[in-house]
Amino acid sequence: MSWKVELTPTARRMLGAVADRRVRRLLAERIDGLAHDPEQQGKPLRGELAGLRSLRAVGQRYRILYRVEAELVRVLVVGMGLRREGSRKDIYVLAKKLLRLRLLDDR
Repeated sequence: MSWKVELTPTARRMLGAVADRRVRRLLAERIDGLAHDPEQQGKPLRGELAGLRSLRAVGQRYRILYRVEAELVRVLVVGMGLRREGSRKDIYVLAKKLLRLRLLDDR
């Protein structure tokens, strides 16, 4: 079964902000791959980000955060970015901040 993959406006901006065209293309390819078995890809997140899944991309450096909406047969990509543990620019830190500001669900 093929799932419909959509990006929130925030995720589109994050993808567009990636300066390296090659990295942006690899991220887009990985996102397109979520159309097949998205529940088997990535890992479920816990804590504040429960309900989201995290998928590694581009040599393990980037993370793609998405939500599987089974009732709609849809995968909603809510964000992506570099994994920089301990940094304020870490994708998980940014995702928590976006969640508090209610910007992860914007459509």
